[in-house]
Amino acid sequence: MSALLAQAAAETRTTLRRGESLLLTIGIPVGLLVFLSLAKVFPPPSGDLSYLVPGVLALAIMSTGMVSLGIATGFEREYQVLKRLGATPLGRPRLVLAKVISVVVVEVLQVVVIVAAGVALGWRPWAQAGFSAAALAGALAGTAAFAGLGLLVAGTLRADIVLALANALWLVLLLLGGMLFPLGKLPGPLRSAADLLPADALAQVLRGTLGAAGGVPLHSWVVLVAWAVVAPLAAATFFRWE
Repeated sequence: MSALLAQAAAETRTTLRRGESLLLTIGIPVGLLVFLSLAKVFPPPSGDLSYLVPGVLALAIMSTGMVSLGIATGFEREYQVLKRLGATPLGRPRLVLAKVISVVVVEVLQVVVIVAAGVALGWRPWAQAGFSAAALAGALAGTAAFAGLGLLVAGTLRADIVLALANALWLVLLLLGGMLFPLGKLPGPLRSAADLLPADALAQVLRGTLGAAGGVPLHSWVVLVAWAVVAPLAAATFFRWE
């Protein structure tokens, strides 16, 4: 247990010391929240904090689980760090668990910062749906889905390709994930494809449990849970340590 916690602490410290990781996981989400809430760039409801804050939380979970974890793991695999750590008494299962714990710790920090920013801007979740076990379940399912995607990419491709692909997926899911603005005006086929993405499902779940959306569509829960199961299973099946 001590080795697991020590590795988890090391993973967390490494993540928090990387400037580009902090920018991606905290700086960009908070910056987008402040800018979009004040500038009113998109038509309602995207400027409403009950719409924006849950969407930004979904963006933060995606950034940490898919991009930050995926890129870091990809380069560790490229430089054979994973191979060496897996051969130590820590072992491969506890190494993966340490990475998962690190992701959760970083996400807790993200939630604290983003919620504090939202409250400072005027968000009052306790006057709406409030925090709930359903929101926590949705966040955990989203973490599993995006961490699974990050590890799948990191464990099957070269580090430079992981870097490019993870950032490209982040941008695509930002635009098609329904996290910052409604997707109702997208062309029909594109809207149908967006409905099947984990980003849109997570945003809908968090919006319905933390905001004023009036409940979560069953479709969003089904899509999110499906990604939370399939992505980690695919990562476990195809991940190569060397």
